[in-house]
Amino acid sequence: MNNDGFFRAAACVPRVAVADVEGNAQAIKSVVKQAEARGAQLAVLPEMCVTGYTCADLFHNFSLLDASERAVRDLTEWSAGCGCAFVVGAPLRVGTALYNCAFAICGGRLLAIVPKTYVPNYNEFYEKRWWQPAPPEDKPFDAEVAGLVAPFGTRQLVRIDGVNIGIEICEDLWTPAPPSSLAAMAGAQVLVNLSASDDLIGKYSYLLSLVSQQSARCIAGYVYASAGYGESSTDLVFDGKGLIAENGALLAQAERWQGGEQVVVADIDIAAIDHDRMRTGSFSDCALRHGAMNWPVMEATTSVCRPDDKIEREIRPLPFVPADDAMGSRCREIINIQAAGLARRLEQIRCRATVVGISGGLDSTLALLVAAKAYDRLGWDRKGIVGITMPGFGTTGRTKGNAVRLMEELGVSMMEIPIGPAVEQHFRDIGHDSAVHDVTYENSQARERTQILMDVANKMGGMVLGTGDLSELALGWATYNGDHMSMYGVNAGVPKTLVKHLVRHFADEQAYATCRDTLLDIIDTPISPELIPADENGNITQKTEDLVGPYELHDFYLYYTLRYGFAPTRIYRMARQAFAGAYDDEVILKWLRTFYRRFFQQQFKRSCLPDGPKVGSVCLSPRGDWRMPSDASATLWLAEVESLK
Repeated sequence: MNNDGFFRAAACVPRVAVADVEGNAQAIKSVVKQAEARGAQLAVLPEMCVTGYTCADLFHNFSLLDASERAVRDLTEWSAGCGCAFVVGAPLRVGTALYNCAFAICGGRLLAIVPKTYVPNYNEFYEKRWWQPAPPEDKPFDAEVAGLVAPFGTRQLVRIDGVNIGIEICEDLWTPAPPSSLAAMAGAQVLVNLSASDDLIGKYSYLLSLVSQQSARCIAGYVYASAGYGESSTDLVFDGKGLIAENGALLAQAERWQGGEQVVVADIDIAAIDHDRMRTGSFSDCALRHGAMNWPVMEATTSVCRPDDKIEREIRPLPFVPADDAMGSRCREIINIQAAGLARRLEQIRCRATVVGISGGLDSTLALLVAAKAYDRLGWDRKGIVGITMPGFGTTGRTKGNAVRLMEELGVSMMEIPIGPAVEQHFRDIGHDSAVHDVTYENSQARERTQILMDVANKMGGMVLGTGDLSELALGWATYNGDHMSMYGVNAGVPKTLVKHLVRHFADEQAYATCRDTLLDIIDTPISPELIPADENGNITQKTEDLVGPYELHDFYLYYTLRYGFAPTRIYRMARQAFAGAYDDEVILKWLRTFYRRFFQQQFKRSCLPDGPKVGSVCLSPRGDWRMPSDASATLWLAEVESLK
């Protein structure tokens, strides 16, 4: 398989004419050539597209059946000069029975014939008038099609460019145990469905859910092509559905109700599918339990040429951030997870005092807002939340002002404890020159703040709420035993690119209208630890992203490293496409190198994290989601990054 683990598939809807076999064969060739031109390795066409699905009793006419078999042979011979593989639907006589079949074709070969397993017998789809359900034989047997011989049966796979393909037909998907489920357990990474599904009110939205869910349940790609314009409108109307899904996500869909041809193309991520199957033990357990193993496989290789190096799918630059239409619901869900986790912890330890350091930055703001929500959920007075602002050498008027206003507007208890005198005394104690703004200068401030929080919490019989986020944990951007430590890390599962959206969600909620302006200004404030003095105008001089790199790049690298285990080469290629126009290749590569170096070096900080709620599919808790030795070497990954220069 080429293309960095991506497999390009097309869902094709040709314009058919009922019973015009020769014309339909030409229409099939037309859409297959379009798919090939777009670099598709596999094109999937609708059920009975060779004859038309709505031929009805004409399916019992030998003239139509003979013409259909000749057309399948013609398409097979024609495929010798076609670069991609394709699957078409047509009738086939086997013995005295007539079957509704899918024919897999590639490179001048008829690879396999898969009959429809479940033949409907209800309402308008009384197909049992014409078709027999697939025979119950466990193993395929040879069948003839106009002189061509190919294995016939449902329990077989086709392997195209090293990718296993499972085939089912229309109604098969709608049953309690779809054949595609068995095919997936037998090793099919891409499932295809040749369909002729008419349109009814509400049916399309149900189908979208069905296809997405089946791709998720099977941890597979799913390509669905259904009959369109040209089918008979005597009793039914066909809208031309073309869908490509992957592991629960819809990658592409055809525009319905078109009078002409439709071809939709997407790259299915086989590497991601293989990764998720590998780490999901229940998937292989299920395959063993159902005996879905050792199916015969018919192999073929395409000669398709890709028109460019573009990955044919959306690669979102912010994979942790929900799409706009889901933003509100996802933010509510995340905030509820955070607040519920904190509320449960407070109840468990019988603690009504929560101490949190408030800097006027995004992370501490989110932690404070979540604490307020948790106290509201418990019916407790927010005065039990003690916000402490601890101005130091780099604190600006803007951040301190926002910190104070936010605490006042939320109605929490507030303290101000400057750290300057204590840190200067500490410098004298350890013999450090305060004019030297090195790591000692910075970390002494962070540890002094943590000492204050811990000691105030002890005095009040309370707990310290951590504010550090997932991105900082990944990069080790925290002072060990400083802001690295707390008694509950409420933001530990939230990446930096998502924090501002959660804060904005609070700002847009009516219950937090009193602090909306403050929250919006905090969102607009540059990200900084404020450990280095401000400039002569009181502006922040130490900007985090200038030092460790843009968080949107690091969060992209983090997501694909942890969620899918992708290698640097693949992540680099995806990042180049996702951030085209925003960052040049040199910048992407520079911070990719930084990411791997810091991610490995800083594992020791993650090995002793406080408890905190998991909110998404990526988490760095050493107790469950990410277990890595602190002395693991990054040599392998850094060497691959260097090879990308």
